[in-house]
Amino acid sequence: MKTWAARSVTYAVVAILAAAALRFTPSIQQTAPGRLLTEPSPAAVAFVQHTDTLERGETIVGVLSRGGVSEIIAREALAAAKMLDPRRAPVGMAIETRTEKTDSVPSEIVFHLAVDHVVRLTRNGDSWAGAEERLPWTKDTVAVSGRISSTLYEALDSAAAGVFPAKARAELAWTLADIYEYRIDMSRDVREGDAFRMLVERETGPGGVVRVGNILAASFTNEGSAIEAVRFASNSVSGEYFDGEGRSLRAPFLRAPVSFRRISSVFGMREHPLLGYVRAHTGTDYAAASGTPVRAVGDGVVIFAGRRGGYGNMLEIRHRNGYVTRNGHLRGFAAGIRVGKHVSIGQTVAYVGTTGLSTGPHLHFEVLVNGVQRDPRIALKMKGGEPIPSGERSRFMALREQMVALLDRPNGSQRLALR
Repeated sequence: MKTWAARSVTYAVVAILAAAALRFTPSIQQTAPGRLLTEPSPAAVAFVQHTDTLERGETIVGVLSRGGVSEIIAREALAAAKMLDPRRAPVGMAIETRTEKTDSVPSEIVFHLAVDHVVRLTRNGDSWAGAEERLPWTKDTVAVSGRISSTLYEALDSAAAGVFPAKARAELAWTLADIYEYRIDMSRDVREGDAFRMLVERETGPGGVVRVGNILAASFTNEGSAIEAVRFASNSVSGEYFDGEGRSLRAPFLRAPVSFRRISSVFGMREHPLLGYVRAHTGTDYAAASGTPVRAVGDGVVIFAGRRGGYGNMLEIRHRNGYVTRNGHLRGFAAGIRVGKHVSIGQTVAYVGTTGLSTGPHLHFEVLVNGVQRDPRIALKMKGGEPIPSGERSRFMALREQMVALLDRPNGSQRLALR
C-alpha cells in the first residue's frame, strides 16, 4: 500500500512539472512544411503572364478587360501612369500583365511604347505606382563589302546577311543611296561589277532587335572610279559626308527627283508606248507608285505648274546657271506650289501620277540647259561641293586615314573594335 502511494505521488509531481513546462514555454509559429527555417524564393512564386495588342479604335481599358482585368482595376492602374496619355497610345502597342496564380488582380502591367521604351505599373496592396523606362542599346561597328551583279538591293542583301536582318539590309541600301545621291543615281548609274565597302554602326536593342546606325565611311566604285565618303562634322561646311579630297558630297543638284527607285527607261531613242513610233525621248522615266513624292533637285523658282498636253500635270523649276527641270505626268502638286514660289533642294514639290500620255504611274523628268534639252545623267553630274577649310583639314585627313585603313581590310562582313 505504501508502494502504491509513493508511485501516485511521483506521477502527480511529473504531471505538474510537465504542465508547468507547457505553460511557460514560448509558442512556435505555425508554418507550412519546408518553410519553417527559410523564406520563399521570389522565383518560386508562380505568375500568369498575358500579352495583348492595342488595335485601331480600341482603348487600353478595353484591351485590359479582354485579358480579364476589371474596368475598375484598369482605371485605377492607369491613374498612376502619369507619363502615358491613353488617347495617344500607338496602335500595335503590346500590353503585358503579370498576375500571381493565387491572385485575381495583376501585380504588374507593362506598356511597350517602343522596343526600347516601356511604362511599367506595379501594384503594392491596393495602390499602383508607375515608372517610365528606357531600355539600353549596345553598339558595335561592322565592315560590309560586296560587288553588284544585278541591283544594289540584291548585293547588299547578300553582303550583309548574318550581320543585319532583312529589313535592316534594305534600310542600309537606302542609307547608302542617300549618302551618294549628289554623285550617283543608284536607280540608273549603277552597273554590273560596281563595288562598295562601308563601315556601319550596328545597334542591338532589347530582345535582340538590330537596327542600322550611322555609316562612318564608305567607298563606292562606279564605272571604274571610286568615290569615298567619310562622315565628318565640319564647323563651317554643310553636309555630313566628304570625299577623299575633303569636298562635301553635297552639291548644287541631286542626281534624281525621286528617292532611290527603279527606273523604267533612259534618255535616247525609244518606241513611244502610246504613239507607237520611235522618237526622241528627251528625258528619263522613273517608275514609282502613284503618290510618290517628287523632289526639287536644286534650289529654284517655279515657272510653270499646270496642265500641258501629253505631259499631263507638269511642273517646271528654274535653277541657277541656266538650268530648268521639268516634271511630267504628275498626279498633283504639293501644297503652296505655284508660279513664283521659291523651292529648296530636296523639297517635295509634286507627286507621281499618270496624267497625260502615260501608260501607268511614273515620273517623266527632263533637264534643259540654256533652253536645250540635255541628258539628266550628264547634266546633273557634279564632282563635288564645298571643300573643308584649311583649319579643319588636318583633323579630317587623320580621320580619313583611319577610316580608309579599316575599309582596306579583306573583303567580307566582319565585326570591328572601333571606338
